[in-house]
Amino acid sequence: MSKPNLRSITVNQIGYSTEGAKIAIVNGEGQGFRVIREETGEVVYAGKSGAAVLDKPSGAKARAADFSEVRTAGRYYIEGDDGSISASFVIADKPYQELQQGLLKAFYYFRCGVELTGEYAGPWAHGACHTAEGIVHGQPEKRLDGCGGWHDAGDYGKYSGPGAKAIADLLLAYELYPAAFEAAVPLPESDGRTPDVLLECKVELDWLFKMQEAGTGGVYHKLTTLNFPGLDVMPENDTAELYISPVSAAATGDFAGVMAMAARVYEPYDQAYARQCLAAAQAAWTWLEQHPGVPGFTNPPGITTGEYGDGNDQDERFWAAAELYRTTGMEVYHEAVQALAKLPFPKYSLGWADMGGYGTLAYLLSGKSATQTALYASLKQGLLAEADRLVQQCREDGYRISLLEEDYIWGSNMLVMNNAMLLLAAEHFSGNTAYAGCALDHLHYLMGRNVLDISYVTGFGDRPVMHPHHRPSVGDGVADPVPGMVSGGPDRGLHDEYAARHLQGKPAAQCFADHDLSYSTNEVTIYWNSPAVFVTARFNV
Repeated sequence: MSKPNLRSITVNQIGYSTEGAKIAIVNGEGQGFRVIREETGEVVYAGKSGAAVLDKPSGAKARAADFSEVRTAGRYYIEGDDGSISASFVIADKPYQELQQGLLKAFYYFRCGVELTGEYAGPWAHGACHTAEGIVHGQPEKRLDGCGGWHDAGDYGKYSGPGAKAIADLLLAYELYPAAFEAAVPLPESDGRTPDVLLECKVELDWLFKMQEAGTGGVYHKLTTLNFPGLDVMPENDTAELYISPVSAAATGDFAGVMAMAARVYEPYDQAYARQCLAAAQAAWTWLEQHPGVPGFTNPPGITTGEYGDGNDQDERFWAAAELYRTTGMEVYHEAVQALAKLPFPKYSLGWADMGGYGTLAYLLSGKSATQTALYASLKQGLLAEADRLVQQCREDGYRISLLEEDYIWGSNMLVMNNAMLLLAAEHFSGNTAYAGCALDHLHYLMGRNVLDISYVTGFGDRPVMHPHHRPSVGDGVADPVPGMVSGGPDRGLHDEYAARHLQGKPAAQCFADHDLSYSTNEVTIYWNSPAVFVTARFNV
């Protein structure tokens, strides 16, 4: 008999709630297991795991070990009859509060243009960066202030569309689960009045204002250097010229949607700011009306940074119209929503390239009485059908998540968290808490209940990602990476040289390398963090 992998029992490395379901996944032959209280060594529960499922995406023989009967708060680990063990974890009433705060604090670490002081950044402090004006591409004599906002990812680019997606996730989390955001992070701006999540989103919103072209309402696609800097270059040492890429319809639609949303959310806290957001959203909408058929964005000549190309702007226009209608109640926007909804784009996607799901959520959140009956019913039915499809995929998956083998793409953890978000939206509109249970399984996967027994969030869990493709984490000389950042996760396409060299032949869910050169599996981004904040917030109310 072969010796077992001593860590072949995988769990959420943060823990489980006292009253909720508690399931570990065993990758191996042994069926008997024991739950042991770490402080005393006492066996508090003994059971047998279920039948093995040959899980194709992970290549594992996965068995579910259910220990939901354990409801006493404390720290535990699981031991199998064959000597295998799990990470240690807690059982607590609300085990994910610190995790949510860490995921949200990561946005502070992504800040651009300001010094991150030791008081708030600890050992990950660094100087102000990217304070120079940006050159408008194609107009070398025109320079604009683009200081502020968040770095997008492991590089220092700033992108309007992905930034809007990240803000939207955070604002939706606050709208649906405000009680989860009562505690301060804290941030330099914390004032005890405006929730910190709104103060942090304002950092990116203030930058987005600078990306709106004066006089037209259109929104520049991105602000980057011509090329990516070296992997160990700290932000304050990245001093190459900054370039503002041309206006795009996708960026303008995303801007209109998120600014209309912000106008509504900030109104109780800062009415003048809310009015500024709404005026900017309406100006962007005017640009969209005046430019009905513009080509998709591609990188201008000479710029090699992330393109975020998007050839279909119908989804962004739909989101913009739906948010403007929800915020203003004006029939002109309602008519636009109804016209755009007839077009064939994804209505339930929450990705930066397909933003139609945000339009659907905005329209449904407007309420049944304020919406067109047939369209409301159709969008709600479609949302629940998509959620049911995800639930069915979870039932068939050895690790209880909704990804098929082909879904382990570049940024697969965004799909994991976006799908969990959609499931929670289905819970919100149906009242069916089974959707939340399935969403929680996705969080369990992210935090270690996966075939690699790794927490995909830096600084959290028993075995977290340690070497993300993230320039400050590489260049700062600090052993631990910047905490609270969600890694991209397994990518079966092996889209970087390191992955192609080291991961050939691995099952899809094992195509991950905790190495800073593996940008296709181990980079971080603001819009992988943002849905994770949304999901954890649901379980902190």
